[in-house]
Amino acid sequence: MPEFLKKIFESDEMPRVLVVGDIILDEYIWGSVNRISPEAPVKILECKAENMAPGGAANVANNLVAMGCEVLLCGAVGKDEKGNRLLALMEKLNIDCSGVFRFAKRPTTNKVRVIAHNQQILRIDKEDKSPIVGETEAKLVHFVSKAISNVDGIICSDYQKGILTESVLKAIVHRAKKYKKQIIVDPKGLDFSKYHGVHCITPNEKELEKASPIKIQSEEEWNRAVQYFFGLIQPETILVTRGKDGMSLFEEDGKKHSKIETDAKEVYDVTGAGDTTIAVFGMALFYGFDYFNAARLANMAAGIVVGKIGTSVVTREELNLFLTEGKLLLKRNILSFSEVQQMVCLAKSMGKKIVFTNGCFDILHGGHIEFLKQAKTKGDVLIVAINSDSSVKKLKGDGRPLKSEVERANILEALKYVDFITIFSEPTPVKLINELKPDVLVKGSDYENKEVVGRDLVEDYGGKVELIPVVQGLSTTGLVQKIVKNYTN
Repeated sequence: MPEFLKKIFESDEMPRVLVVGDIILDEYIWGSVNRISPEAPVKILECKAENMAPGGAANVANNLVAMGCEVLLCGAVGKDEKGNRLLALMEKLNIDCSGVFRFAKRPTTNKVRVIAHNQQILRIDKEDKSPIVGETEAKLVHFVSKAISNVDGIICSDYQKGILTESVLKAIVHRAKKYKKQIIVDPKGLDFSKYHGVHCITPNEKELEKASPIKIQSEEEWNRAVQYFFGLIQPETILVTRGKDGMSLFEEDGKKHSKIETDAKEVYDVTGAGDTTIAVFGMALFYGFDYFNAARLANMAAGIVVGKIGTSVVTREELNLFLTEGKLLLKRNILSFSEVQQMVCLAKSMGKKIVFTNGCFDILHGGHIEFLKQAKTKGDVLIVAINSDSSVKKLKGDGRPLKSEVERANILEALKYVDFITIFSEPTPVKLINELKPDVLVKGSDYENKEVVGRDLVEDYGGKVELIPVVQGLSTTGLVQKIVKNYTN
């Protein structure tokens, strides 16, 4: 792998990207099916967990933020509860939503996926797909016209929910030409002529075939179809994602064809894979890579994200580690909050009992090992939440932590008792407990006469709090004091 691909992850100057398109709220209902309804011959889903994630253009924006980019999102959501929740979710993810407007008379686009035993059994869509008109369209055109001069590139995420009208696309192309900015489009629909003037489109095989007047049954017909789209849109390049066959990059009016083999080793879920692809492709292109190497990086990211459950993102650290070590992290267990939330939902849908504990775990000692060993016996999946470096400093003082959060997480990851680790920055793990709703909250027996943070919350929804006997005479503070005393003498 060329060394220069890694340079993007050493840079403090990541691209500023404008994302325009259909903003979607993805919801997941996780459960198990064990019986048939007496009311009708239908399966009953026993709901175990629920979670939400930004979808569509918002997922593209989320992937860019995870890569370290500054993102300006433009689109619209409804004046409804779903819209409020989606905006709150994007605010937490540090996505600039100053270009997100509120529909007056249409709902937030919402996709609800029902999952039982790791299998999607139903999807419910709530949407109005009619093209935006009047005031909303005028607001979007005005916003993108003003914003384009201050970004490094533009990504258009078209899910055919009405945002990317001909007027909006023309405004983007016109302003982008004036300021010499690149435009990449993830296209949808039967008429690709509306994308005329963009620099690149990134359809998948089915999307390209549906929009093509040429019936594609051979490689020769593939080339003819691609040349047709070059004539129709006049882009610089076309990047076609082809599932297990990787990607095909066409340049020079289709005369130059580069095949990029897939990096996916195991596919769990393709939801949002196209969003990850266009986000990483755009990031690399706007950073300064050529189309081929930008596509290679995007292909690696797609290989990682299909190994995750639900609408997910690939982080800068994951992609960097893949470039450095040449392996996918499909089985890693140090997770972001959204990732651990997805894994908990999946485990609950399969009837697994979730055990949760938290702490600083600054210097791992025998007491910690025994505690975690016992904690694991309380259920099926043990999640350990560790305090971030800033959080430990607030709790323990300026001299702590002795080991960074990354070191502490890596050490815990090596223990066979620990299934997943996540890092939190808040003073207490209440937010994590509230969102994950573990079946068992575990603390040491030294909390017997103290208030266990989260006890009321866990017991209110029917969970249990378990206190595990601590190994006397072993603590990080005592260990540090002993080391200082011995080495001082």
